[in-house]
Amino acid sequence: MRKVIMTMLGVILITAAYFGAQKIVESNQKERPKPKKVIKTVFVDTIQNDVVPIRVAANGNLVAQRRLELFSEVQGVFQKGGKLFKPGQLYSKGQTLLRLNSSEYYATVQSQKSNFYNQVTAIMPDLRLDYPDAYKKWQTYLDNFDINKSVPLLPEATSEKESYFITGRNITTTYYNIKNLEQRLGKYKITAPFSGILTEALVTEGTLVRQGQKLGTFIEADVYELEVAISKRYADLLEIGKKVTLTTLDGEKEYEGTVSRVNGNIDVASQTINAYIEVRDKNLREGMYLEASLNAKEETDAVNLNRTLLQPNDKLFVVRDSILDLIDVNPVYFSEKSMVVKGIPNGTTIVSKPVPGAYAGMLVKVYQGDNKRDSVKETESESTTETPQ
Repeated sequence: MRKVIMTMLGVILITAAYFGAQKIVESNQKERPKPKKVIKTVFVDTIQNDVVPIRVAANGNLVAQRRLELFSEVQGVFQKGGKLFKPGQLYSKGQTLLRLNSSEYYATVQSQKSNFYNQVTAIMPDLRLDYPDAYKKWQTYLDNFDINKSVPLLPEATSEKESYFITGRNITTTYYNIKNLEQRLGKYKITAPFSGILTEALVTEGTLVRQGQKLGTFIEADVYELEVAISKRYADLLEIGKKVTLTTLDGEKEYEGTVSRVNGNIDVASQTINAYIEVRDKNLREGMYLEASLNAKEETDAVNLNRTLLQPNDKLFVVRDSILDLIDVNPVYFSEKSMVVKGIPNGTTIVSKPVPGAYAGMLVKVYQGDNKRDSVKETESESTTETPQ
């Protein structure tokens, strides 16, 4: 009897414990809060198609149009000149840039001239006897011969016999040898072929200059060129003489250039064409970075938009009755930050600022403030019955 009573009490206790535990579990359960409904505020623009000029942007560094790399064709000691051979030194056309010591070579040339004069003098008696008609002009040639000046041109032979006689006496060969020496003597002095400025100097006074050694760089200081790479699709729009606007990197200064040359080849790797823009201004310097803006063409029935608005597969977000939707568009040109788009009907309300997490069918709220270009805002409504405006 005792065992039965104990068993029944045990069953009753276990049953009570089970139901008590169930009650405790049920009493600790909390109702899950209902999610808040999020409606994002978007900024919009109303599309009005118009004629949009397409400007092709390019940039590069200025290079002097006329640039002279100075090299020595002879060897000698660099002599002091009228101006210091230093970077920044200005020279006028015809002024001596530098001069090498040519005393020894000059003496050699003078010696050869003297020998040539003696050769011509030696044939005069034979000319007087055998070729009296040629004697007078050769006598005049000797009378005008000045050893301190360049050797004058030989008299022209009037007969074949006279030509054979002069050649046989080695007169012609000696003449051209001396002219060759005179040409080389002139290489000891380098003169400015145009007015400009020395931008690089690699030698100083007293330096022994060797043949083939680079001496410096001389440029014309007023005329520069800007090399820019343009997409091949605008190759037919690049015309020589076309005006181009050039601006500095900070946008503070503006210059006007002209397309001077267009390369006939297309770069295989980049599929671009190199165009050269000539610009003249005394304030410009070689190596200056400039940005060019070329007026390529005009697109009708188009609009200029921020390129960040374009969605995959050439689509744009529009707002229809407070709901986002996607429409197909036709982008015809892309620049660094903007794009020219066609195919948007007039009066279409598009999203003018990117909306994070946007999707077609999303409920949105159009921003009603004065500035539609502020950053995207989000508003949360605690009421699940809020309707979009």
